[in-house]
Amino acid sequence: MKTYFAIILLTVTVVLSSCSDYRKLLKNGGWEKQYEAALNYYQEKDYYRATVLLENVLPIIRGTQKAEEAQFYYAYAHYYQRKYILSAHYFKEFYETYSRSERAQEAMFLHAYSLYLESPTPSLDQSSTNEAIDAMQRFINRYPYSDYKERAEAILDELQEKLETKSFANAIQYYHLERYDAATIAMNNFQKDFPDSDMNEEASYWKLAAQFQLAEQSIRSKQKERYYTTIEYYQTFIDKYPQSEFVSQAESIYETCLSKIRKDTSDSKASIEP
Repeated sequence: MKTYFAIILLTVTVVLSSCSDYRKLLKNGGWEKQYEAALNYYQEKDYYRATVLLENVLPIIRGTQKAEEAQFYYAYAHYYQRKYILSAHYFKEFYETYSRSERAQEAMFLHAYSLYLESPTPSLDQSSTNEAIDAMQRFINRYPYSDYKERAEAILDELQEKLETKSFANAIQYYHLERYDAATIAMNNFQKDFPDSDMNEEASYWKLAAQFQLAEQSIRSKQKERYYTTIEYYQTFIDKYPQSEFVSQAESIYETCLSKIRKDTSDSKASIEP
């Protein structure tokens, strides 16, 4: 038991001593000592203290040989603390400042990767996802033979899929809110923006369904034209996806449209007969 308490006491003493040394460095240590201590803290994975000390040192050593290393570790220290917005900023600042450095490629990738890690789920705003895509694409264009290329391309695919999911979900939401005109436009835009998406079959069906509902709710003078547009969407859908799971629903819509058009034609003829 005495040994146990002795170990605890020793640990507390070491921690307090370490804190005291750190505070002294911040107040009275010269930049050389702060810089050396920052690197030691970094190696010990105490990234918070490393960040604070490097923040003090960087303005002093800017323009010197040590500045490149310090700024690189400074960006990494934020990255390891999961402060990805800051790490993205500082990695970008690094590769723009030291574009000829052997670390520039790694910094450019980590700038994009930090933005990727900050990208939210598809249900949220995807502005940062678009930013991450742009950054990762710029990296691939700049370093087409990089060892990071395969990973970068996989991340691009993942981010692109996230945008697809968001875009499709928004279009479906318009449908469920009974905003059928907006749903039709949104599905059409989805197909243009993501021509290779696996969700295009479903998007094609929901565009057809939304157009049909729009026709159903339209005033009579606009219904016939909108039923014809629905039939055009049906023909495009059935030609492209003849084995789709939505074929039966699509055919039902098609038959209803034909019936409505025939009835409208019949009613129009009857109204002009003497």
